[in-house]
Amino acid sequence: MSTENVWTIIKEGPAAIFQLIQGLIATIGELNERIQQLLTTIAELSERIKAQDEQLHKNSRNSNKPPSSDVFSKPPRTAATRPKSDRSSGGQKGHPGHTLEMTDNPDHTVVHHALSCKKCSRSLVDTPVASWERHQVFDIPPVKIEVTEHQAEIKYCPDCGCVNKADLPTDVREPVQYGPQIKAWAVYFNQYQLLPLERTAEVFADLFDHRFSQASIINAVNTAYDFLEPVEKEIKEQLLAQPVIHCDETGAHVNTTRQWVHVASTDKLTFLAIHPKRGKEATRDMGILPNYKGTVVHDGLPSYYQYDNFRHAPCNAHHLRELTAAEEQGDQQWATAMKDLLCEIKRVVDETKPIADKLCPEKIAAFEENYGAIIEKGLTENPPSISSEPGRKGRKKQTKPKNLLDRLKKRSSETLTFMHDFQVPFDNNQGERDFRMVKVQQKISGCFRTQHGAEVFCRCRGYISTVKKHGIQVITAIQNLFQGKPFKPPQAPP
Repeated sequence: MSTENVWTIIKEGPAAIFQLIQGLIATIGELNERIQQLLTTIAELSERIKAQDEQLHKNSRNSNKPPSSDVFSKPPRTAATRPKSDRSSGGQKGHPGHTLEMTDNPDHTVVHHALSCKKCSRSLVDTPVASWERHQVFDIPPVKIEVTEHQAEIKYCPDCGCVNKADLPTDVREPVQYGPQIKAWAVYFNQYQLLPLERTAEVFADLFDHRFSQASIINAVNTAYDFLEPVEKEIKEQLLAQPVIHCDETGAHVNTTRQWVHVASTDKLTFLAIHPKRGKEATRDMGILPNYKGTVVHDGLPSYYQYDNFRHAPCNAHHLRELTAAEEQGDQQWATAMKDLLCEIKRVVDETKPIADKLCPEKIAAFEENYGAIIEKGLTENPPSISSEPGRKGRKKQTKPKNLLDRLKKRSSETLTFMHDFQVPFDNNQGERDFRMVKVQQKISGCFRTQHGAEVFCRCRGYISTVKKHGIQVITAIQNLFQGKPFKPPQAPP
C-alpha cells in the first residue's frame, strides 16, 4: 500500500482506519498460520532427511547389516571395531601346513630306464643302477560307477516241495536301486556344497558319466532327513546340558513368505530350525529355551528376556556396532568411552584366562564403577524429551542413542556377564557363524521352494556343522549315515 493510499484512508475518518487495521490483523494471522505450517513441514522434512541420512550411512561396522550390503556406504578399509593385532598376516607360528609332500608308499611306481649314454651313446642296459631321482604325481584315477548284482538262489525242497529263496542284505530291496555311497554324494553336493538339483545332476554326469535324476537326488536327501531325526534329538538333549549356548535368528524366504531360521549351538553342537515366527512362539516350539538352565548368549531380542529360567548374556559385538553408530552419527561422547571400556574389559579377561578363572574383586568393582559413570554421562548428554505437540501426552519418541543408553543401564549385569564368568564369551559370533550358510543358500537359490525343503536343509546343515566341529569329514559322516552308523556327538562331561 502506497503512502498516498494511507493518507487517503486517514482523511476518510476513523471507520476507514479501523477497517484497515482489521484487514492487516487478518493478513498477519494468515501469515502466522502459513509460517507455522512451513515450520511443521520443515521439521518433518528434517526428521525424514535425518532418518534417510542415518540409513544411508549404516554399514556392517556400525549396524547389524552384513558386509554384502555395504554398497553406498562402505566403511573405511582401516576402520575396525577391535584394536589391530600385532600378529603378521598369514599362517601363524606353529600352524600346521598343507604343503604337498612325497609319500613313502606310492600306489604305483613307474621306472624310466637310462638305456644309453647321452655323451658317447654307449649302451647302459647291463650297467648297475647307482641311484634314483624320485618324482611323484598326485592325481585322481578315472571314477566309474560300479554295478553289483545280487543273485538270491531259489531251491525246491526235495522232501516237501517248499520253495526256498536265499536272504538278501537288508539294504537290497528293489530290483534296481542306488547304493549308500552314491546317495551320500548326492546329499553332499546338494546340502553341503549347496548345488541346486540340476547342477548336482550335471556333476554326476560329468564326474561319473552317469545321469542322476533330480527325483533320485530329492529321494536321497529325504532319506537322510529321516535318518537324522534321532541325531537331531540327541543334539537338542546335549544342548540342554551345556553351561553356555548361543542363540540367534535370521530371515529366510520359503516360497514368497518370510520366515526365520533359529540356531542354538556351542563350539561342538549345532541345532537349526525354521519357523514362521521370530519370537517366543518359535523358541517354545524348538523346545530348548523353555527347559534350559544355563547361560544364553543372544542378540538382545526382547523375546529372549521373557524367559527367566536361564541367565542372559547379550552380544557385545552388537553393542560395539551400535556405539559406533552413536559416535559417528549422533556425536555421542559417552559412546566412545563405552566402546573403549568394553574392549578394555575384554582385553583384561583374555589376558587373565590362561592364569586364573576369574578377575580379582577390585578389578571388577573398578570396571563396574566406570561403566556406571559412563552411563550417567550419557544420560546427561541425552535428557528425556517432553512432548511439545498439542494434544499429545508423555515423552517424545526417543533417539537411538537414548534407547541404547537405557538398554545398557537396564541390562548392565547381563552386558558384563563375560567379565564375571569366563565360560561366557564376549560376543555371539559362534551363533552367527553357525547359520552363515543359510544366507549363502539364499543367495544361491533365492529362497526355499517348500516348507519341507527348508526343514530338510536345517536338519542336514545342523548335522554337517556338528560333525565338522568334531573334525570329521563331511562326506564320511554322510556315508556312515546311509550305512546306519550316523555320527552322534559324545556326551560332554558335566
